[in-house]
Amino acid sequence: MNFANAGIPVTLIDVSDEVVSKGMEKVVKNYATSVERGSATQAAMDAAVALINSASNYDAVRDVDIVIEAVFEDMALKKSIFAELDKLAPPHAILASNTSSLDIDEIAGATLRADKVIGTHFFSPANVMKLLENIRGAASAPETVATVMAMGKAINKIPVLAANCNGFIGNRMFQFWNYGWEYLLEEGAAPEQIDRVVLDFGMAMGPVQVRDLSGIDVAVMVRAARAALLPKEERLSPILERLLAMGRDGQKTGAGFYRYEGRVAFPDPIVTELIEQVSAELGIERREIDDDEIVPRMLAPLINEGARILEEGIALRAGDIDVVYCHGYGFPKHLGGPMYWAERFGLDRIVSIMDRLAPRFGPRYRPAALLKTLAGAGDGWAAVKERRAPVLS
Repeated sequence: MNFANAGIPVTLIDVSDEVVSKGMEKVVKNYATSVERGSATQAAMDAAVALINSASNYDAVRDVDIVIEAVFEDMALKKSIFAELDKLAPPHAILASNTSSLDIDEIAGATLRADKVIGTHFFSPANVMKLLENIRGAASAPETVATVMAMGKAINKIPVLAANCNGFIGNRMFQFWNYGWEYLLEEGAAPEQIDRVVLDFGMAMGPVQVRDLSGIDVAVMVRAARAALLPKEERLSPILERLLAMGRDGQKTGAGFYRYEGRVAFPDPIVTELIEQVSAELGIERREIDDDEIVPRMLAPLINEGARILEEGIALRAGDIDVVYCHGYGFPKHLGGPMYWAERFGLDRIVSIMDRLAPRFGPRYRPAALLKTLAGAGDGWAAVKERRAPVLS
């Protein structure tokens, strides 16, 4: 839909004619909804649909300029697909992955054209969200990087360039936002309190309701996959796993952190009891959590990881991180993004929060060296020189 809307012919490929047909039905339904709402004309819909072809085998890639793989997050599957695409796509074609966290270099290793392999992480729903997080691998050629950045603009996205690491910019940082409210639950905050405060801050949806909407089972699966990457000293809250064991997968099962009647959420005393039990087992003395404590406690670890991302050259500048969060994660645009917000809040105050959290939550909560340096000098992110990797120089 993104390419068709921009007037660019595109082919949808999936594993069988039946699956392709279902995909095309979904596309047509999406367009029809836009026509019904008045946000698109029937003529525009017809023109866009006419640009979308479909196929159930890879022969369709023999004359394309770029292939964007969008299967689920399974490295073995992605590598097998890229090996096949490498054999069939023309030599000039770029092979891109829509992965949200996996190693672009490992994917590129399945091909004989690592210079033409890159990540193009579309945010969901891809036909709505503006952000396009492009991830350059170690071997991605300058023209490959330049092409996908220009492509993003051509299809009316807001492209941001990231280097390769687990989770890239957005998802690498976002895990700390989620850990933040889980720890606050253990200490005494209520799910509805956290959601209310975050909504008042300006986010489009409370994080606890987001978790119920996306599925607690999905969150547990992602956490399990990342567990091997965590330092042994780091402790994750067991609340999600306890809810899942009770069959509370979230909104889709009618119960997660909240109890649901349709899409309407209601606080559930069963969850309160579960959280209090976890706190007792962990020896955590529960207390009244002031509303003013919640957002800084959740944002400080996210910002700290953003500072590490700048240190490592994963992001070129703090402003790129802000673009990612304003256009991919619903951060309130009038607040400028988390890194901009942090400067106004005070980088020294972020360091102070992290100093308090690190003894309890592990080494990843130690203040980043860059953050401490800037805070100590009274500087902001502008003092950080752009990290430009040799591939872009």
